[in-house]
Amino acid sequence: MFLPIPAIDLMGGQVVRLSRGRAEAKTVYSDDPVAVAREFEGQGTRRLHVVDLDGAFEGEPRNWDAIGRIREATRMEIEVGGGLRSEQAVDRVLDLGIDYAILGTSALHDRELVSRLARRVGARLIVGIDARDGKVAIEGWVETTELQALDFARELEKLGVANVIYTDIDTDGMLSGPNLASVDRLARTVGMSVIASGGIRDVNDLLRLRELGRPNLIGAISGRAIYEKTLDLAAAVRTMSAPNGATTAEEASDPARA
Repeated sequence: MFLPIPAIDLMGGQVVRLSRGRAEAKTVYSDDPVAVAREFEGQGTRRLHVVDLDGAFEGEPRNWDAIGRIREATRMEIEVGGGLRSEQAVDRVLDLGIDYAILGTSALHDRELVSRLARRVGARLIVGIDARDGKVAIEGWVETTELQALDFARELEKLGVANVIYTDIDTDGMLSGPNLASVDRLARTVGMSVIASGGIRDVNDLLRLRELGRPNLIGAISGRAIYEKTLDLAAAVRTMSAPNGATTAEEASDPARA
């Protein structure tokens, strides 16, 4: 099954989206993240992606209350990232009952931390690989390194990481379609489970990702497309999970064929 994964990005307790990771390009969608999470759950989604943007920019999580309330209010699997740069922060988020903790900047700076967490929490660890022009970006996407994303992915797999989220920064929040070539290269390079992020506009984009035929490419994260209703989440969940549903982008765009 290929999972459509809705995103809640938190800043100051609000649900927001940034274009290409720029704090000055912020759109506020809701003052009630719990209500948004419940709405997503009601549309059939199985997993929720939550990012503490304040944590990503400031280096430690800031939206603990909102994260805890989302967990208490829903039964979905939840993955949380943003400012998780120590074992203590990861333990705290997992102790809230969150299913997966996402490391970003800290994974690049501290390989030993990654190795310890991979051994200790196993598949509950996800590492986010955020790339601009194929190179890893860190510190809330403010800094782009010289490390190639594919090389970083290979290192993570050797350290025992089982799951990665690959975000193409140039397409994130732009509704321009995912970078299929870069996602395909990453999924082809490693055996880890890969979740794609960036550029999703509609169900056709989800289908194109699935059509890459990479069994370790398990889902895609979408935020702006859902909030601006170019992607119908409930319909996407049905399409991507129904065994007799649309199987190609062409079928999805033509109801008579689906």
